[in-house]
Amino acid sequence: MYLGIDLGTSELKLLLLGPDRSIVATEGEPLTVSRPRPLWSEQHPQDWWTALDTAMRRLAARHAPALAAVRAIGLSGQMHGAVLLDAAGQVLRPAILWNDGRSSPQCAQLEMDVPALHAIAGNLAMPGFTAPKLLWVREHEPQVFERVACVLLPKDYLRWRLTGERATDCSDAAGTLWLDVGARRWSDQLLAACGLTRSQMPSLHEGSAVAGRLRDEVARGWGLAAGIAVAAGGGDNAASAVGIGAVAPGQGFVSLGTSGVIFVCADRFLPNPRQAVHAFCHALPDRWHQMSVMLSAASALSWATQLTGQANEAALLARAQALTPDERTRAPLFLPYLAGERTPLNNPRAQGVLFGLTHESGAGAIAHAVVEGVAFGLLDGFASLDPALRARIESLDLVGGGSRSAYWARLVATVLQRPLVLREAASASAALGAARLAWLADGGRVEDVCRVAPVAQRFDPDPLLAAHISERHARFRALRAAASPFWN
Repeated sequence: MYLGIDLGTSELKLLLLGPDRSIVATEGEPLTVSRPRPLWSEQHPQDWWTALDTAMRRLAARHAPALAAVRAIGLSGQMHGAVLLDAAGQVLRPAILWNDGRSSPQCAQLEMDVPALHAIAGNLAMPGFTAPKLLWVREHEPQVFERVACVLLPKDYLRWRLTGERATDCSDAAGTLWLDVGARRWSDQLLAACGLTRSQMPSLHEGSAVAGRLRDEVARGWGLAAGIAVAAGGGDNAASAVGIGAVAPGQGFVSLGTSGVIFVCADRFLPNPRQAVHAFCHALPDRWHQMSVMLSAASALSWATQLTGQANEAALLARAQALTPDERTRAPLFLPYLAGERTPLNNPRAQGVLFGLTHESGAGAIAHAVVEGVAFGLLDGFASLDPALRARIESLDLVGGGSRSAYWARLVATVLQRPLVLREAASASAALGAARLAWLADGGRVEDVCRVAPVAQRFDPDPLLAAHISERHARFRALRAAASPFWN
């Protein structure tokens, strides 16, 4: 039995994986984000541990024999967050999260100070990454910066509490801007540019390697065996790829989670920083991936649900699905930049726009505009990926909360002109990937462990929708060009 722990932004998830690859049990515990100032996004690491303890005790109450049989634990988590510890292991301030936009000036400074940044890290300096966050802390909270003994990523804070080890994996470390991504090692040059050294970094491992052993007191509290292995794990998207079996070049997925992601595996380092494409290590050795990221996807639908007063997202999407083709053509346009944007804009100050409202613009029209706007954002990101890699993609898996909507899935497939495949357990892909990485750390083979899951549903491009996509996407891009001078 293997346990996967996935630390998301809005929920912590647990998954128990059986030796026959079946999912034995899952649990979840919600999390909240603090936004004390404009552009800020924070969580306290203690809240993550409290959520993990709550979920584990609930899992233990329901599945004690299965937990007692767990041989290894894997970790997945939200990327880029900065957890700052002092020499005694005390958290110095709330963690600054991946969707925090306060460090734009520090990004510009880092780009100026390190001309080789793109070649080493394979990515632009963006406020979401970890390095600019530390530059911000050094400038605005110098008393905190002086006490930093170790910087951990979110999932690795949980590992430290589980094992006492300060460790991370290559996929998550690639999102810090301190990793030499091609060589899969820390870069002294990039660390020095932020006033840091390797001594303040966690030890670096491949995601399928052992990176600690469970402490006795933690094991006793949850009914686990003491000393079992804790795998290095992976950043949430790399772990999701392992969970769905996307481990070979050309395999990948679309994620309609809080953020929107297109992830494609590669067998080599393929940086494209000019278009704000992420080039990261995969969670498995000798593999990399390209990734386009938009900051608001399912979160934009949640916003629209509140705006229109619908009971939930499913009710709002039902209103969109009831529209006629002509009503969809006349629906407003939506720029989905509620939290800024990464690929391809790299602009934390980008803002959302709902354009073309009339007296006829009801909840259904607004819902269609929002899911279409997210689909158009994904298309712009997809076009930024390496052309040769893109040409190898025959279909993409679909993961994330938005995958529950067949209407939205078919729209995204039509916009991307690629079939989308929904597999069993797609909603728990990151936690499943974490459990699979635990299995690999316990001696499993990639060919056996990382098999693709059975297909639950397939979404092909819809010719009726495609008839108007090109014209509306052109209007979408023209609207963005017209709106962008007013972003501040």
